[in-house]
Amino acid sequence: MNLQAFLITFREALEALLIVGVILMYLKRVDQSKWTKWVWLGVILALISSYGVALLFQVVLTGYNMLGTEIYLKIGIMLVSTVLLTHMVLFIAQQNLDIQKKVQSRITHILTFGSILNMIIHSYLVVLREGVETVFFFAAISNGDIGKVIQSPGALLGLICALGVGLVFFRGTRRISLGLFFKATSVFLILIAAGLFVQAIGILQDRHIIGSLYTTAGGELGEVYNIEWFMPEHPTDYDQYVRDYGEKPLLNGQIGIFLRAFLGYTHNPSVEEFVFYWLYYIVILGLLVWQNHRRRSKQVDEEHQNNASVVA
Repeated sequence: MNLQAFLITFREALEALLIVGVILMYLKRVDQSKWTKWVWLGVILALISSYGVALLFQVVLTGYNMLGTEIYLKIGIMLVSTVLLTHMVLFIAQQNLDIQKKVQSRITHILTFGSILNMIIHSYLVVLREGVETVFFFAAISNGDIGKVIQSPGALLGLICALGVGLVFFRGTRRISLGLFFKATSVFLILIAAGLFVQAIGILQDRHIIGSLYTTAGGELGEVYNIEWFMPEHPTDYDQYVRDYGEKPLLNGQIGIFLRAFLGYTHNPSVEEFVFYWLYYIVILGLLVWQNHRRRSKQVDEEHQNNASVVA
């Protein structure tokens, strides 16, 4: 159980740390560190909420009766997080254009209340999602005795390793130029948002809340492709593949489950998962291009107005 607790804590904590860390690094790079306390407020509230979920599960709701409710909570958090991450990507792109334009005059942008509220809510939802998932994973490996797993050395070691990896990652970003930092973090956030979106679709299909345009003769979801032989999306899929085919996949299911939680990886996507995953990238790219075009058009109009004022 220590190994399972380590992997669960490491994976969930690292994902939350990376996203919250990007928000904090962004605020620091635009000289708006005064707002970091509000991000930490979201994190603290999420930790309290996660503890409340664990307490509710352990003491009041007696175990697995709550698992069905958790699925819907997870879907809701994923969809809201996708929207907030998308907004943050567009916001960062806008700030990047403005900062590059005004960097010589050292004009620092004042973040709006709406943008700060977005960061607070997102940091809360990011940590809450990981906290709730951790609670239910711990419940699954301990038959409902969450406290036993939390007190295990594996859980603590997983948290320490996640903190270490996160620290190394963000120390490295300090050497990156401001423009490159914005571009890199935007790509990082887009990948996560696309993964969350497709995960939500997959869960909705697994719960038969939505159907599929392509199903097998037996009524099961059809697959666009299947690369389980390369990397199963879960350790149980890995074990099943070994049992069925008598050989091991190229990569372990522990890698697959990490990439699934982090980027929405699946070894056998449905038509809807495949289409909406790539459609998200097309839409976000279109929004970024449109935002850039709108910004440049505004700059041209301002230059024309200034030239007209000088002539007058």
